Amino acid sequence: MAELLPLIVQAGTPVLRQASQEVPQEQLGSEWLRNLVETMIDVMRAAPGVGLAAPQIGEPWRVIVLEDREEYIARQVCSGTYDSDTLVAMEREPFGPLALVNPRLRPVGHDGAAFFEGCLSVRGFAALVPRYYAVDVEAMDPAGKPLLMRASGWRARILQHECDHLQGILYVDRMWTTSLTATENLPQWARAIPAGAMGRCTCYHPVDRLQHPGPPTPTPIPTPTATPTATATTSPMEGSG
Repeated sequence: MAELLPLIVQAGTPVLRQASQEVPQEQLGSEWLRNLVETMIDVMRAAPGVGLAAPQIGEPWRVIVLEDREEYIARQVCSGTYDSDTLVAMEREPFGPLALVNPRLRPVGHDGAAFFEGCLSVRGFAALVPRYYAVDVEAMDPAGKPLLMRASGWRARILQHECDHLQGILYVDRMWTTSLTATENLPQWARAIPAGAMGRCTCYHPVDRLQHPGPPTPTPIPTPTATPTATATTSPMEGSG
């Protein structure tokens, strides 16, 4: 019998609101860590999702996995949720899978963008979340090899989302509250929000905590005066972890 995958825990589970622990140096390259990473990738793909953090399966360690696949991107395009300009602005390209241990992020400048995000631990909802356009990442791979990379566009968004999990932060803590929507309503909601709500913005928030020193993030979007009545028949996005 195939081994059952662990469940993805949902908002309201304490581990999602706790800062994760560093993976000890002596565990780098260990069978335990390899098994954890393999399990996380299996869970992420089964969901399906484009990222997963260890706390989402109840493991309080600073480990994340991420991957974007051709079929996920094609599904988003075919859903009709976003116009062609928005899809281009997302800069979504296939990659991975990547596994990062004890990752640290640093924003590159203040350029940012706001797009809809979902989360495998907050099922059924999505919202506009401002994120830095580019980040530098310092981490270890599961074998203990140091990694240093710069990510931009959609990959940078996934990295920020997953690293937030390691600090006990959910995307709902950073979202523009008036943009929150049930996932089933996302296609018509994305078309109804005011022009310019999605896309480039300026970010000043720390990537590792919730305080907002300096200039504030952009004002939440106003509520539309009318919403199309079309009903979504497909899910237009895979959740980040």
